[in-house]
Amino acid sequence: MSPEEQLEALTLGTAKILSREELLKKLRSGRPLRAKLGVDPTAPDIHLGHTVVLEKLRQFQVMGHQAVLIIGDFTATVGDPSGRSSTRPPLTREEVLGNAETYTDQAFKILDREQTEVVYNGDWFRGMNYEEVLKLNARVTMQQMLQREDFRNRIEGNKEVRLHEMQYPVMQGWDSVEVRADVELGGTDQLFNILVGRDMQKSQEMEPQVAMCLPILEGTDGARKMSKSYGNYIGVDESPAEMFGKAMSISDELMDRWYTLLLGGGRDLELHPMEAKKQLAAQLVARYHDAAAAVAARADFEAKFAKGDSEVQWPEVQLDDERRLITAVAIAYREGHGTERSNSEIRRLIQQGGVQLDGEKLNDPAADLPAAVTDKVLRLDKKRSVRLL
Repeated sequence: MSPEEQLEALTLGTAKILSREELLKKLRSGRPLRAKLGVDPTAPDIHLGHTVVLEKLRQFQVMGHQAVLIIGDFTATVGDPSGRSSTRPPLTREEVLGNAETYTDQAFKILDREQTEVVYNGDWFRGMNYEEVLKLNARVTMQQMLQREDFRNRIEGNKEVRLHEMQYPVMQGWDSVEVRADVELGGTDQLFNILVGRDMQKSQEMEPQVAMCLPILEGTDGARKMSKSYGNYIGVDESPAEMFGKAMSISDELMDRWYTLLLGGGRDLELHPMEAKKQLAAQLVARYHDAAAAVAARADFEAKFAKGDSEVQWPEVQLDDERRLITAVAIAYREGHGTERSNSEIRRLIQQGGVQLDGEKLNDPAADLPAAVTDKVLRLDKKRSVRLL
């Protein structure tokens, strides 16, 4: 590919580039670029939200550039404050290294292990004495740190910001100096930290790295970013059936975004949305398992949901004369699964397409159930359904 063709391919699907002109100049140099991604293994597993930036790093590899994966065994003990309204709980180095082992195994489902340079930032930070730390801090100003929206919001909201949190952008920036990064990848919430890296490199008379920010992937709820703490995630190590089922729970609107960010293309607009979603789910299963697993997961899903659930023993619920949809779903949660859901939670589930009656979505929270519902399956969310009496 020519430098111009590489530029168009590499910038596809990105949220922000600083700058296209700098990246094109680097690509025209004819040498392999060093594309950096830093990860803090604060948990042992990665989910589809993490794969957005990993897929972009893989794209650099395919074009012949050098992928540099920094394992933040030092920075993870501090915790990235990006987007946080409170200080992260500290992790021990042993916890981080344990997480790193499974984290990298999963990352190499996407990256070419043989073509990835893996480094640990503890290798340089743990060797620094206090004088060197002070010199490192002298490269940034307090005014720079207070430009961070999350820091500023916490201070204005009378919430504490610990001084060690302000070290995080400094450390991430110094990582870029140590590995001589040409490009740094990250989510849009990483832009501030990546820009600090540019400044650090300039202070060392290095050519500054290009900042390449990828969009934050919304989770299965379609509202918040994908996160294990929100329960709206799909882990890359989940079983094929669970991965397929969770993917089928997303809204039609979110499906288009997932096609772009996770598969690098668009859906076939001539297909019915249900079929397009099944193809999305199958491609994700094939990506992280194999084609046979994708076929089996689809068949299992259709046997349970698309064919009337005739062989599935769902809890049975009697609605009596209740026909108001929101109330019926609340009763089904309570009587069928022993779980309470607020009206606002149920309204959101309905609007996101999670509530279905025999496979047909019920999208209007103000609607009533049809007159005839006996022996039909009311799906409440991706894991729970009831059979109506």
